[in-house]
Amino acid sequence: MLPVTFYPGPSKVYPQVQGFMQDAYDAGVLSLNHRSSGFMEICRNAIEGLKMKLNVPDAYSVMLVSSATECWEIIAQSLTGKRSYHLYNGAFGEKWLEYVRRIHPLSAGTAFGLEDIITNETFTVPAEAEVICLTQNETSNGTQVTDPIIRKIKDKYPGKLIAVDATSSLGGVMLDFTAADVWFASVQKCLGLPAGLGILICSPAALEKARQINDRRFCNSLLFIHENFQKFQTPYTPNVLGIYLLGRVTEMVAPVREIHSRLERQAAEWYRFFEDSTLWEPLVRNPSVRSDTVITVKAEESTVARLKEKARAESIILGNGYGEWKKNTFRIANFPAITGGEINLLRNFITSYRG
Repeated sequence: MLPVTFYPGPSKVYPQVQGFMQDAYDAGVLSLNHRSSGFMEICRNAIEGLKMKLNVPDAYSVMLVSSATECWEIIAQSLTGKRSYHLYNGAFGEKWLEYVRRIHPLSAGTAFGLEDIITNETFTVPAEAEVICLTQNETSNGTQVTDPIIRKIKDKYPGKLIAVDATSSLGGVMLDFTAADVWFASVQKCLGLPAGLGILICSPAALEKARQINDRRFCNSLLFIHENFQKFQTPYTPNVLGIYLLGRVTEMVAPVREIHSRLERQAAEWYRFFEDSTLWEPLVRNPSVRSDTVITVKAEESTVARLKEKARAESIILGNGYGEWKKNTFRIANFPAITGGEINLLRNFITSYRG
């Protein structure tokens, strides 16, 4: 029997993926020429299905790349002339800034606290910064930045692009794509797919900025990628199987509004469960900034270590803590592919835990 995994990425894939992979093999998808009409139809199906199920505006372009991390590079090379500005409160937002500084050393940012709600009064974006970068769902600590906050930032800085890392939310959270210009994610979380594919969503303003910079030196130049995806092709040999699986999963899943409603309810139940405990507590105390998709739980280091060890013995995989919370927290993925029965299994296991 497969372990039940609650790791927040790569996480559980939809069980139907097993059959989809067999279908791909039987249909010759694994040997398909990526310039063929057959591949273009697979690519079209994946992109159109994604836009429909996630409510991506018609004017926004969806492109498929290798990972969310590659998107950091695309934004830095194709949408940033000299510097970007980053808002972050966890390890992945900080890593994004650290990576960008290798390309644009003048890029800077503001770190905000775990319990803080971002307001426009708590930071000032330099006039020279062209892109404001933030993480919608910080996987390392289980916090999130809501659409209204992102919208307020965009309204205050209308001349700048807003880029959002939505890796732990795309496909599970109802996002207002018009609140930002660039959204990106990988598929191994809320989309319930194997790792190896990234999704990049760009507004017309983002593409216009890429045309102004007009840097085509790189194989992952946004202009080059976009020109290919207008034909439902890719600039390099793609993960054909991953794109096929994305299309099949988007056909299968409910619209994101329905998924979000379920995950939001499940998250509230998880937080109440740990708030009522004498052994565990949510790492994030402020309900206004808690993630709906990554539940981070705090306890004594020895207690966390024993729980994870006993969970593994029961074929339950919990997410490790991350960064400064590595030893005294564990994380629970609240992703769409995880079933209610599996949640009950984990909740009963934690309830019965006696150290």
